[in-house]
Amino acid sequence: MSLTRRDFARRSALTGAGVALAGSVGALATAPGALAAQETTDADADTDALGGAPGYGPLVPDPEGLLALPAGFSYRVLTYSGRTKLESGEFTPSNHDGTATFEGPRGTTLLVNNHELGGPRSKWPHPVPLTEGLVYDPAASGGCTVVEVRRDGHVAEWVGIAGTATNCAGGSTPWGTWLTGEETEDRAGHNGMTKDHGYVFEVDPHDRRANRAPKPLKALGRYAHEAVVVDPKRGHLYLTEDASGPNGLLYRWTPPHGFRHGRGKLRTLADDAGVLKAPKCYDSGGRFVDDLSRATKTGTVYGVDWVEVPDRDARTVSVREQFDDGDITRARKLEGMWWGDGGVYIVASFARDESPVQHDGQVWFYHPARRTLTLKVLLGVNKDPDKDGAFDGPDNITVSPYGGLVIAEDGDGVQHLFGATDRGRTYPIARNELNAGTPEKPSYSEFTGVTFSPDGKTLYANIQTPGIMLAITGPWRRQRH
Repeated sequence: MSLTRRDFARRSALTGAGVALAGSVGALATAPGALAAQETTDADADTDALGGAPGYGPLVPDPEGLLALPAGFSYRVLTYSGRTKLESGEFTPSNHDGTATFEGPRGTTLLVNNHELGGPRSKWPHPVPLTEGLVYDPAASGGCTVVEVRRDGHVAEWVGIAGTATNCAGGSTPWGTWLTGEETEDRAGHNGMTKDHGYVFEVDPHDRRANRAPKPLKALGRYAHEAVVVDPKRGHLYLTEDASGPNGLLYRWTPPHGFRHGRGKLRTLADDAGVLKAPKCYDSGGRFVDDLSRATKTGTVYGVDWVEVPDRDARTVSVREQFDDGDITRARKLEGMWWGDGGVYIVASFARDESPVQHDGQVWFYHPARRTLTLKVLLGVNKDPDKDGAFDGPDNITVSPYGGLVIAEDGDGVQHLFGATDRGRTYPIARNELNAGTPEKPSYSEFTGVTFSPDGKTLYANIQTPGIMLAITGPWRRQRH
């Protein structure tokens, strides 16, 4: 059933301020631990008076020059491109990106790690090896590796899929697989490719045989894919698109009637199976919202209708360009997503001149039952990104077992992993200290692939360039503020 402007406006009028503020976590200021003044409550003031700042304290510089962490925390390098090796003998591929963890056999932890490598293989010193039977397009550089961490600390790594392009984000499934998205629209004959790209592929970390003869999941559309999440109750898939000119879209795929998810089931679908749609949002007054950057206060709620994509395979026109401006709601840099709290957390990393309003990051929450998008996190423009202490450019995201969110920063200047509590207060978890520039002009790679181990004791994250996977442990505790 479609949610019309009149329906949403009437619902808002009936429930009043409760709609506009439902689930609000407060404004996220750029300074760690800060709350926007208009969102501060008496409870927050009492917490501050008791010295209850969130997080784990200041970050301690790393004498190894890699990762600053709070006191009592430590890290271990699991994979390092150009240094560690796969079971087959080749070096770990570079440009680590989206990652998820899975319970493996005999107490092991399995991680599937994207490698965001685009264009021809000659461009990269360490592309994903073309392992026999696991290759989609032999001209493409990207793919995924599977990393196994055993109880005794031993680490093994092998190829999960190869010959894909610009594997950026993705998402785990309730049935224990990984969906990896290609952030490109390259077609066969362009940029050296021999097959069309811009698809989602499924990777099974538990069964190497299941990954043979990779098949693109064309039902999910061909565009610059970022993240994917699965609604475990309804079976819908939500997907983000990182694109501009025009800005990209959020998508929802509805499976065909009678379809039941499971390992390898998506591969059995026809290319046009199910229905792919994009959102059309309305504010509480029933007015159409053209771009998510219009929201300037946390707690903003938009009603969502869904509009069918005309040509999901983008045979002649990119999917996002198939809509007129008044048809759908766009957003710049739609990136990470995570399922939690009965809905989808969705990141828009930043907005600049291409968008109606500028910001340095938003996190939205889509409630499927209510068909609403609520702005949970808003980062104002960071005017001094080279100065430590402010956050900008959220990207990959995970829901923390200790409350709130953990977010990987892909902004300008200094790069962090940072947390956000349920009330929207921020705190640092880690800082990248690997300077890829010079002392005069330092440069720090983004963090990617933030995810907790199945038991919640280890936080995994990557430094994308050169490609380092890290395991972070320490005195994790519930963040209640």
